[in-house]
Amino acid sequence: MPEIIEQYYAPLLKGHGFIPDPDNQQYGSLGISWKLSPEIGEGAYWTYGQKDLYDIKIHNFSFHEDSLLEFSLPECLSITRYDSISGEELAPYRRLSAGCIKTYIGGYSPYRVLIHKNIPIRSIGVEIMPAYYEDYLKKQYPDEYRNPVEAFRKIDQTTDFPEMSRLLTELQNYRGDGIAAKLFYEGKVAEALSLVVEYQKKRPAATGRLTAQDIENIQTVATYLSDHYAAEVPMERLTQIACMGTTKLKSSFKKVYGCTITEYIQQRRMSQAEHLLTNTDLSIGQIAQTVGYSTSSRFAELFRKSTGLLPGEFRKVGVLQTKVNS
Repeated sequence: MPEIIEQYYAPLLKGHGFIPDPDNQQYGSLGISWKLSPEIGEGAYWTYGQKDLYDIKIHNFSFHEDSLLEFSLPECLSITRYDSISGEELAPYRRLSAGCIKTYIGGYSPYRVLIHKNIPIRSIGVEIMPAYYEDYLKKQYPDEYRNPVEAFRKIDQTTDFPEMSRLLTELQNYRGDGIAAKLFYEGKVAEALSLVVEYQKKRPAATGRLTAQDIENIQTVATYLSDHYAAEVPMERLTQIACMGTTKLKSSFKKVYGCTITEYIQQRRMSQAEHLLTNTDLSIGQIAQTVGYSTSSRFAELFRKSTGLLPGEFRKVGVLQTKVNS
């Protein structure tokens, strides 16, 4: 069994209710499949690792109840795309969204996330360990080597990385075996690292640090938006609250919260829409208006972009799973 899987992921998965499922080879014969204990949820978690160099993960599972997960990732550079998700990262708070390319630097503070019940987590991700990006690459390219940690940190979360999305789709759909599969995975991991480095080169670095007062003003803006997310809030009002011009407000908000003001509002609207779809009998049109959209079609488009499911599909999955679990 590959070292990273045996030493880290096996105990982590068992601790969260997963059990080995060796007969399941739907995602490839080289990897190891796990399934959720029926008391906790359903679905599969597939992992393939190469010693202490890297691992590839495919998620396709859901929990029967809202689940708060807290765990410490090993030191690694992680990049993931969620195709379906409903939940929030904690400390700092941020809604998880489908369709985003998301990076995470492991080995520091514990990762805390709240996953909502019944909605499937479908994702594909790669984790690259220091033995690969520090030791191996430095030996292979001593004159050109640059530590890629900052390149991963810069991405954070983006919807504008089609090259990486295509690569992750290729990994997700691959079903080879033997040495051909090992070479394929190895090549894709190297390509993923290359794409991240190129991504950093093409995008200028952010300049300037925010003062403590600027950060406090931006947090006040966010609080105001959280209370008024369903209304059309004029930018002029936000600049007055923030005590700064439009350009500085937009750039500062992105630095503090990792998303634009528009994206922040949409995240709040989608979170409330999920609650209403799950816990009320309001029609989809009524929910759209309640959270701030004048048309059901626009609401449905953005909801699917956020969760990977249409509002009707989201409600149907939630109701169906509730009946099965009751």
